[in-house]
Amino acid sequence: MLIKAKTLKGFTLKSLDGEIGKVKQCYFDDQYWTIRYLIVDTGDWLTSRQVLISPYALISVIKEEEHISIDLTKKQIEDSPSLDADKPVSRVFEDDYYGYYGYPMYTEGPNMWGHYHYIVRDHEKWKVALQVEKKSWDPHLRSTNEVIGYHIQASDGEIGHVEDFIIEDNTWSIRYLIVNTHNWWPGKKVLVSPPWIERVSWNESKVFFNIPREIIKQSPEYSEEYLLTRDYEALLHRHYNRQEYWIDEPAN
Repeated sequence: MLIKAKTLKGFTLKSLDGEIGKVKQCYFDDQYWTIRYLIVDTGDWLTSRQVLISPYALISVIKEEEHISIDLTKKQIEDSPSLDADKPVSRVFEDDYYGYYGYPMYTEGPNMWGHYHYIVRDHEKWKVALQVEKKSWDPHLRSTNEVIGYHIQASDGEIGHVEDFIIEDNTWSIRYLIVNTHNWWPGKKVLVSPPWIERVSWNESKVFFNIPREIIKQSPEYSEEYLLTRDYEALLHRHYNRQEYWIDEPAN
């Protein structure tokens, strides 16, 4: 299922023994553009710290009911490594966090989720992943709330800004950035994919694509999620002459 980051914001998270709060924002890494944590607004519970929930804990996302089920208890979350509300996520914290829950580190392997292209739910495979040769990389986590509003720079000039992200809830990767181009073409929104990004200037709050503005202008228009059919995605990838991401998806 594809779902927008702004749509996820406010979804209720239900643990094994009750609600823990609502999604506040997401943290994603700037290498694979994959969601690594949901940040939870817990209301009056655990107010002095950030509560982070890894996609490893997510059981299901029920869009119609605006809730997400997780396979953790409130006690597990309360006893998890603490991160002050005003502190960034450090590598030391992630080591403690993943060690506490027993999850395989996503940074220790060559793929999006470490040694796998997707999130493995089998705990026995977690043990195997922890024993194999590791290839570590240093993640830099970014907030979806922060990056929304970044300017989009085509190869021949600015073209719009990031309005939202479209997330695929199987791998929790960011499949598309929604680009609002209203300053050039009133009302038109288009989609671009993170693998097509040439670079990001985090200091300038700009995302650069080596694609001419006219090519982006002529791409299939995005309006609402009902357009996100596989046929629409195939048309989008053909327009940009890019391979479809689902070709490499593992068989169910």
